[in-house]
Amino acid sequence: MLVLIHFLSLRYTRRKGLKFANFSVIEKITGKKIMSKNWTLLFLRLIILSCLILSASGATVWYSTRGSDFNYGLLIDASVSMAATDFTPSRIDAAKKAALTFVDAVGFARIGVITFTGTTFIKQRLTDNLNDVREVIEGIKIESVGGTAIGDTLVVGSNLFFLGRESAGGVEKSDNVLILITDGQSNVGLDIKDAIPFLLDNNVLVHAIGIGTIEGGEFIGDVVSKIDEDSLKFIAKETGGSYFRAGDANELRNIFENLAELRIKRVSKNLTVAFLLIGIVLLLIEWGLMNTKFRSLP
Repeated sequence: MLVLIHFLSLRYTRRKGLKFANFSVIEKITGKKIMSKNWTLLFLRLIILSCLILSASGATVWYSTRGSDFNYGLLIDASVSMAATDFTPSRIDAAKKAALTFVDAVGFARIGVITFTGTTFIKQRLTDNLNDVREVIEGIKIESVGGTAIGDTLVVGSNLFFLGRESAGGVEKSDNVLILITDGQSNVGLDIKDAIPFLLDNNVLVHAIGIGTIEGGEFIGDVVSKIDEDSLKFIAKETGGSYFRAGDANELRNIFENLAELRIKRVSKNLTVAFLLIGIVLLLIEWGLMNTKFRSLP
């Protein structure tokens, strides 16, 4: 519509110029040729309109940066497939040992623990008492509930950072990070794609770890469990985190040690005011040009 109006107005101006007939005088008055399409004004107006639209829509930019004060939520898959013995002695035991390594390496931090299958279990709310966290991790066992509800777990994990905030009268702002470890794929509960907006709204970053060998691990006879890597990569990418694949217990332990040293957080910046100010400044510039260099005949 803006482009159409621009050229229609030029056509109207050209008609006035043709009626005036003296082109040399027109060029002297306007400082431009009568046939000029005023591309500068058109591009300037398009930029102004774009800035105002982006401002009205609440445009936000997301980026990753380093932080200092962190809250961590450990989301550990406790489904039956985690009993697979492709890790020694089992996937769940390797995950517990690696999580304990993380607690020891992270130093001072607030950590919460959640296990999940088709249902999510809050084992430890956010606390800076790391001894309690270690006891909870050591006590994790395979849950009897079937399925793997990764979407639900991500939402509950995000809420973990805000439980008790009201009763405590508010807490110090920190950088919230979830570490998700699973050997399967989400097959019940909330779709992963529907959980992502909730994570972004609360500035929660997720590091995802796929545990299991390429061949998969057997459990309950000859049933084989394999990782849905695409979903885990999607979660990590959308929230600004990283995806890791652990093929054995040593790799899993190294991943957790690296995460303890990785101080990356997810940050958002609302650009509403910035785009509004840019639009207003350019609007003033356009107004000045229209009354000077690009002024029309009366």
